[in-house]
Amino acid sequence: MGWRGILGFDYGIIQAPLGPDISGPELVAAVANAGAIGILRAPDWECPDYLRELIRKTKALTDKPFGVGIVLAFPHKENMKCVLEEKVAVLQLYWGQVTKDVVTDAHRAGVKVVPQIGSIEEAKHAADAGVDAIIVQGHEAGGHVIGQEALTALVPRVVDLVGSKGIPVIAAGGIVDERGYVAALALGAQGVCLGTRFLATEESYAHPEYKKKLVEMNETEYTNVYGRARWPGAPQRVLKTPFFLEWRNLPNHENEANQPVIGRSTIHGMEKEIRRFAGTVPNKTTTGDIENMVMYAGEGVGLINGILPAAQVVKRLVEGAQTLIQQRLTSSV
Repeated sequence: MGWRGILGFDYGIIQAPLGPDISGPELVAAVANAGAIGILRAPDWECPDYLRELIRKTKALTDKPFGVGIVLAFPHKENMKCVLEEKVAVLQLYWGQVTKDVVTDAHRAGVKVVPQIGSIEEAKHAADAGVDAIIVQGHEAGGHVIGQEALTALVPRVVDLVGSKGIPVIAAGGIVDERGYVAALALGAQGVCLGTRFLATEESYAHPEYKKKLVEMNETEYTNVYGRARWPGAPQRVLKTPFFLEWRNLPNHENEANQPVIGRSTIHGMEKEIRRFAGTVPNKTTTGDIENMVMYAGEGVGLINGILPAAQVVKRLVEGAQTLIQQRLTSSV
């Protein structure tokens, strides 16, 4: 059954690598200890020594395997080398094409490669490179969105493409509860990847005000208002906060580069200024105008009603899927 494990893990549930440092050792270890796949987020700059420390902190909190996510749009060669040297279980890649050389190097180190893709073309490239699984991101996802199709349309196409190759497909985008999980299984996926639901957990490194908004707010919008200078061509799905609604029609020539500083944050150990329209979400260290900062969320945010321990999120997903399949769906056939 689909709630069972993939890639050698107990359950087919993945906690997305939440940037910039929201999925830290505490969250990843909690998810791993619950039998799911927790994924750290590597910094967007080369800092292999810091990343090694992050990995080892996580290993001190769990004896279960976990992963590290790397965004290929930013400098990453030394960070990736660190991941392979540390023999982390899963290398999750995003926003760039996975090559056969990367997969070969990872497999030589005993590391499984799981890219996140947003189109059938990307899925073809990933499958040809010999990856171990593919995360399919739908347009419903929060944060930076590479997927341009609805999950219900894209997942079955990717399943049909790679199914004969034995590559598990993992659905991502707008999934927050057991109903979304079972729906993904019905589309042919063997697992689900959740971001927003794990943002709203006790162990998440997100700022308390950000977590509060995830519970209170129900609507999101796909936009390119934030982070245009730092990461051009990378649209996002965000909460419709009052600040966003005021600035949602920001002219295309404007970006964060010449905007006032509205806060400060320590991100992966580095002190950073946060300017208006920056694409940096507030973490626990952030000070300043929190409500005027970007807050990423997927379309399923309206189903989040509270901040839970990460292990409870996993438990509810697994037990809820079992109940839904065994009692409600099976009995109705």
